[in-house]
Amino acid sequence: MIEDIISIAREAGEIIRNGFGTDFNIEYKTNESNLVTEIDKASEKLITEFIKKKYPTHGILAEEGGETRNTSEYVWVVDPLDGTTNFAHGLPIFSVSIGVQKDNKTIAGTVYDVMNNIVYSSESGSGAFANDRKLSVSKNGNLSHAVLVTGFPYNIYENPETALEKFAALIKASRAVRRLGSAAIDLCYVARGVFDGFWEVQLNPWDMCAGKLIVEEAGGVVTDFAGNEINIFTKKILASNGFVHKEMMKILNEN
Repeated sequence: MIEDIISIAREAGEIIRNGFGTDFNIEYKTNESNLVTEIDKASEKLITEFIKKKYPTHGILAEEGGETRNTSEYVWVVDPLDGTTNFAHGLPIFSVSIGVQKDNKTIAGTVYDVMNNIVYSSESGSGAFANDRKLSVSKNGNLSHAVLVTGFPYNIYENPETALEKFAALIKASRAVRRLGSAAIDLCYVARGVFDGFWEVQLNPWDMCAGKLIVEEAGGVVTDFAGNEINIFTKKILASNGFVHKEMMKILNEN
């Protein structure tokens, strides 16, 4: 199954790469910050049609197409273009994210970093990889030396969950905080050891399904802000190398 996930993610990535920088249609979802393009839809159509043909009994939960439920224990969780705003503005940081759950537990996942041509992948219990290279989280345990990454929800103007105060506190406590615009890539960079930690409020299932497994299989820790185990429907996510986790949790809960 992991080979199928990688293969279809690469095919979807080809659609996205070919569409990058072209004259495509843009629509708005919840507000003018929440975009969807015809390329998102074409990528999702390719992926969902593949699933329906190869795994016709499996369920699908996809960003643009909603939910296709059936009696199967398997559900594919799909973000056909994570980083649509970047894509629409010509910033080459975006990905295809596909996770597969069995009985509500993620068993395999792939995040395809399209413009860098890097496939991040993992199967439960088998480690995490960037192409053929095995991944491992960083060993830094000093938050003041840490480089962190985050993202903001589309309704950030409402400052949900005091997201701006949390950002201010962590940027003061760490070496730096980056904001790349693709949560799936953020999580993979934690797995690679590029970033020591990632947090976000109001994340969606398709943003985190594959990336959460990749972080955990690279030796990282993924919880909510209170340190509790999460599922893909949990809205608050904290992913780290494990060494800065408690200190990040303390700051997130104080702000």
